[in-house]
Amino acid sequence: MKNIVILISGGGSNMAAIVHAAVRDRWAGRFDARIAAVISNQPAAGGLSLAATQGVATAAVDHKAFASRDEFDTALAAAIDVHMPTLVVLAGFMRILTPGFVGRYAGRLINIHPSLLPAFPGLRTHQRAIDAGCQVAGVTVHHVTTELDHGPILAQAAVPVLRGDTAATLAERVLAQEHRLYPRAIERWLEIEATASPEVD
Repeated sequence: MKNIVILISGGGSNMAAIVHAAVRDRWAGRFDARIAAVISNQPAAGGLSLAATQGVATAAVDHKAFASRDEFDTALAAAIDVHMPTLVVLAGFMRILTPGFVGRYAGRLINIHPSLLPAFPGLRTHQRAIDAGCQVAGVTVHHVTTELDHGPILAQAAVPVLRGDTAATLAERVLAQEHRLYPRAIERWLEIEATASPEVD
């Protein structure tokens, strides 16, 4: 069974979209895959309760309890590795990860970013797109590397910037696309993984 671990920091709307897709599209039957756990760096994250109601195992590793990023990432990796993950999915996980952590999950660590990368890495993506006069914004699913928001792209979706858009109104439409794109990108990753690693009789 391929285990997917999702990392969150807040309400977990992208996580919920992924969990619902896994159930609706029967990933266990199609890909021999399941959502094994949802883990947060925020013990009070609303997404943990939401995941628990869907029967998904949850855990919290509070980053404030650690003196350094390295110590936190070591503890986070230990919590992840309990589930023997095939894929680790960042879904609104608001921590910059250390090179050691990224290297540990190289090739099986993915993230979603609310812009059409390589445009507008980092924060305030929607306002920056508006300020730049962009007619199109969007969302990107990409592999995580040690360079922030610069990993190989797995999937993208475009969202038009409308006259009178604010960062909030644009963010709302981009988020709707995130909920559609992320599950599909994971499905595609699982398809590629299944092709690359055929079962042995």
